Amino acid sequence: MKNYLFFEEMLVPKLITIIYWILLVLVVIGGIGSMFAGYGGFTFGKFLMGLLTIVLGAVGVRIWCELIIVIFKIYENTKKIADSKN
Repeated sequence: MKNYLFFEEMLVPKLITIIYWILLVLVVIGGIGSMFAGYGGFTFGKFLMGLLTIVLGAVGVRIWCELIIVIFKIYENTKKIADSKN
């Protein structure tokens, strides 16, 4: 617990996997919702838009989560370098 309170160990890298899956589920729900939302029933244009939302949303969420992980990996490696010089 002390490591988390004094920021010796990071909490976000452990949570990012959970955050990724939650965001991925929300993207899929949003894409399916956009396929069938609105008046006029089912149309091919709305279906394509929903499908595009799912695909690009999933890729975007993945990229965002990976970028956050990369930032924390840079921190960990920088800390190792600094600790090895002391």
